Amino acid sequence: MIWSVAAAVGAALAYAVSTIMQAVATRRAHGLAAVRHPLVLGGLALDGAAFLLSLLALDHLPLFVVQAIIASSLVGVVVLARVVLHATLRRTDLVSIGAVVVALVVLALSAGEQPAAEPPAGFTTWAIVASLALVAGVALAYRSGHPILLALLGGLGYSVAAIAARGAHASGDLLDTALQPLAIAIVAAGAAGVLGYLRALEKGNVGSVAATVSVVEVLLPGAVGLLVLGDIVRDGWVVPAAVATVLAVAGCVVLATSPANAAAEEPTAAPLGAGPPSSSAAP
Repeated sequence: MIWSVAAAVGAALAYAVSTIMQAVATRRAHGLAAVRHPLVLGGLALDGAAFLLSLLALDHLPLFVVQAIIASSLVGVVVLARVVLHATLRRTDLVSIGAVVVALVVLALSAGEQPAAEPPAGFTTWAIVASLALVAGVALAYRSGHPILLALLGGLGYSVAAIAARGAHASGDLLDTALQPLAIAIVAAGAAGVLGYLRALEKGNVGSVAATVSVVEVLLPGAVGLLVLGDIVRDGWVVPAAVATVLAVAGCVVLATSPANAAAEEPTAAPLGAGPPSSSAAP
């Protein structure tokens, strides 16, 4: 199980670096042009590596643990912003970092050995329908949707992709995952998540966007994993796991409002970028 935890932590770190790269990029390119920005392309490559690591983590960890660790990428974002962009950290940020780390330790300890349970009948159909609906929702909201709506759609996209991956991965290795119908849901929902998140970062405040996505991608997949996909909490650890989940989510929300997140939005964040900042800079 220790290697699964390491894989999830690696995924969180990759997502943290990707988040800062994409936040900077969406201040220098707008609309669909942002998707072609070198920082976004690099960030997407990191996202892909992080997703593969999350699949490895799901071999032995339940969704509620993997998603909580991934959401803790906000810890990495804040720390990287402090180190790379010289952002200011509040005392509450330091407390929240400690709280999130403690919560993740408790969650990891609360996870029972996960069975390779097959998803229930109709799961594949519903996952594909949900993913296509999210693609349509992002397409409709892309031009004039509120940033929080786009962040919500992005979080739902990431959540459905994680849920579909858990269901697909239960039946075999990575190749088996790629060759079954649930791969459609993984790709479609993942695309909706990426586009919704990037557009939300472009139009809104990175803190509110990150907080929205973090809350959704912890709570929804965690609930579905426990109620539908057979994820297990160790005997006697239900209450500690629930408290740790709330603590982790609360800590992530506080970190999402940190000035360190705002530092990634500034056009002066040149160390991570390529080329001059956009003069029309608008999470």
